[in-house]
Amino acid sequence: MLWIVFAFLALLAAGFLLLPLRSFGSKVSDRTDGSISILSDQLREVDADAERGLISPEEARAARIEIKRRILSLERKGQRARPAMSGRSAGVVVWATALTVPVAAAALYLQLGSPDMPSIAFAEREAERNQQVEIAGLTVRLLERLQSDPGGGPTEGWMLLGQTYMRMGRYRDAVSAMENVTERPDASSAILSQYAEALIAADDGIVTPAARAAIGRARDMDPSNPAATYYEAIALDQTGDGAEAHDLLIARLDAANGPAPWMEAFVAQANSIGETLGREPVSLAAFAPTAGGDTPGPTAGDVAAAADMSEDDRAAFIRSMVERLAERLRDDPDDLDGWMRLGNAYRVLGEAAKAREAYLTANRLAETLPPDDPRAQEIRQAMSELPG
Repeated sequence: MLWIVFAFLALLAAGFLLLPLRSFGSKVSDRTDGSISILSDQLREVDADAERGLISPEEARAARIEIKRRILSLERKGQRARPAMSGRSAGVVVWATALTVPVAAAALYLQLGSPDMPSIAFAEREAERNQQVEIAGLTVRLLERLQSDPGGGPTEGWMLLGQTYMRMGRYRDAVSAMENVTERPDASSAILSQYAEALIAADDGIVTPAARAAIGRARDMDPSNPAATYYEAIALDQTGDGAEAHDLLIARLDAANGPAPWMEAFVAQANSIGETLGREPVSLAAFAPTAGGDTPGPTAGDVAAAADMSEDDRAAFIRSMVERLAERLRDDPDDLDGWMRLGNAYRVLGEAAKAREAYLTANRLAETLPPDDPRAQEIRQAMSELPG
């Protein structure tokens, strides 16, 4: 209840500040009227001096004009400064405002504010601001280095810059950065889908023709690219082809051969579109991925049972499959796709350390891949998105 004490002290302080208003209606000296009175006396003195011959008629006429001009100027200023209300009425308004505003503000704060919410320490906010400033500085230096590179800057550098801009919410800058590499020979499906994502973000979620073209190129290069499929489904839905968009999402979920972080977004988007179409909602458990190889997948009974599981049971169901995949990879350590699936699975489960270990193994195996294989880029991107 400490805030009540503070409110009382604030009202007490306001009372001391308003105390002088008790005499708000009392008469005070009017400087304008005093000045006009002095000028009137001067006008009479000019007339008297002219009658006695102390000044010439021309001098008297000029002095009268100047004094009258000053009197008129003071009268105009006085009219503009004169209050619209009497002193007593104005005092009542000031008192009412001074008392009403704090009470109304307190009532509004109690309704919409959070008196019991702990504040964030200033040191923590300062550290966050310093981090943002440091990131902004590093981004500027990276941009300068890329622009000054005679060879146009490495593709990985431009993509890193674009990804950083995306995290900063500077979507237009992300588009500009990624545009530098989308026409290069080493532009992969993953690069094009990220470029499409930046375009869509820059246009507030609208899939523009430019984004649609990038999505199409990404899907042509790699039809299994989940990001390209996802944004193609959004484009179809925005153009009125909701049924085709829903079918596309479900088909890609059916084709998944391992747990992946994109599956939850696919299910949510499919259910959002399906609700408009009047279709039955789908469950993530229905698409629980198999480990591949000789590891058995879920039976029809397992899938049916998983649809009615609680969240904890469903997580345990997925974890058991992930553990079976990990066991198989101990016997087959050269399975690149298996290690990628395992890393994705650990990301879904929120186990960043295990996910990083799996991706590092996959990254070592990816060193022998041809330059145009998109899996190497996917591994690096997944590792960069891991926390810590």
